[in-house]
Amino acid sequence: MNLLKLLVFDCDGVLFDSKLSNINFYNYILKKIGRPPLTLEEIEFIHMHSVDECMEYILRNYPEKLELAKKIQKETSYQLFFKYITLEEGLIDFLNWAKKYFYLAICTNRTTSAYSLLEYFNLKNYFDFVMTASLVPKNDPLALLIILEHFKVEREATLYIGDSKVDKDLCDKCKVKLVSYKNPNLLADFYIKNYKELKKLIEENFEFHPLKKSKFY
Repeated sequence: MNLLKLLVFDCDGVLFDSKLSNINFYNYILKKIGRPPLTLEEIEFIHMHSVDECMEYILRNYPEKLELAKKIQKETSYQLFFKYITLEEGLIDFLNWAKKYFYLAICTNRTTSAYSLLEYFNLKNYFDFVMTASLVPKNDPLALLIILEHFKVEREATLYIGDSKVDKDLCDKCKVKLVSYKNPNLLADFYIKNYKELKKLIEENFEFHPLKKSKFY
């Protein structure tokens, strides 16, 4: 069995159920500029992409409103919408177990809101590294390669837990195994529905040892 050292998590849809929060956030902006609410296709898009990509996409047919929408977006604290976010069931129990054996990282297309979101849910100290779209967006393989380099960990010793095609494409580019979280339609190496299944998957398929960490971040 391969030795496993590093777990990399997507944020939205994997650590958090944030779909309602994202919908409310973008609909708030759209209402301010007089555009109708998000369509079903736009809702799927905002779940997977960075805020800049989302703003460009949802205003693709309203280019004259883009600059005003971006201004409102930057002036609107995403923390106002944290109340619509919930933690994925079993996450805390899993992290308490996993931090004894693995480096834990996040690779997300969120920007600065990722850090305040972790603090809001008291998760900051679980993760040793947080890669956001403010640093490198996930459509660039550097987002994941920088994480591997940070920990000096091989691709073969890494699992990425994601739920979207963006995650799939990133893992393909970096040759890292993908665990599909709650998405049976995503082409992946492994499939799980919850964090109990992730723990079982790791125990049955990988070798791992207690990990000595000096300090988070």
